[in-house]
Amino acid sequence: MEIPYTVEVRPDTGIYNAKLGIWLFLASEVMLFGGLFSAYVLLRVGAEPGTWPHGWQNVALGTTNTIVLALSAITTLLAWVSCKVGQFGRFKFFHACTLLLAATFLCIKVVEYHEHLNNYEIYLTNGQIADGQMVENDPKHDYLIITGREVTDESALIDLRSQKYARETTFQIPRSEIKVMQNYGPWHNDYLALYFTLTGLHALHILAGSIVIGYLWGPGRKLWKTDPARFTNRVEVSGLFWHFVDLIWIFLFPVLYLT
Repeated sequence: MEIPYTVEVRPDTGIYNAKLGIWLFLASEVMLFGGLFSAYVLLRVGAEPGTWPHGWQNVALGTTNTIVLALSAITTLLAWVSCKVGQFGRFKFFHACTLLLAATFLCIKVVEYHEHLNNYEIYLTNGQIADGQMVENDPKHDYLIITGREVTDESALIDLRSQKYARETTFQIPRSEIKVMQNYGPWHNDYLALYFTLTGLHALHILAGSIVIGYLWGPGRKLWKTDPARFTNRVEVSGLFWHFVDLIWIFLFPVLYLT
């Protein structure tokens, strides 16, 4: 039995089934991310003055990822246009570019996550606070080595926008002088919990979209030979999801990196 409206548009909505389905799905995605953005706003507005972190993200890497996703939006659109005009070879090229850009985005996120998880805030018994990247943490040694700086007041670690050129050094910390030590994972504070939740969920969407695009570029392209119009619709639907993911990053970048 042939399923109606897989290619031709429905008379009641003016769009075909898959396109209606993706718009309904994206509406639920708006509610998902909307709730998380609302949590960010409420926690930030409710934070005590001087306690909300600023300048904790690598703006250069965030900007690079923004450019990468913007380029992927263009290549995704061009892949669909190529199908519309019957140029399947160009479709494969542009979708391959999209997959490469998606992989680049995820690799950069891994680098960012590693920077956070390898950065430690260490309270010392003398009242000082050491903060920086862990260089050596061998349990066999009675010391650890970090590259960073020591401060006397935790507030000096909250707003880093005016301290990005602060001098950092590599120094040893005896384990006997460590009172509390914690890295900058999602458990560190509310800001990082939201950062990892929002960007992690977004990265999962990038991964899911890449799998779909990879399928259409690989095994799924067999449909082009038997039903090119339906295949083109599938490319369009995957492109709508990809553009939504790009749009979410346009909001995430200024909220998490620039404020």
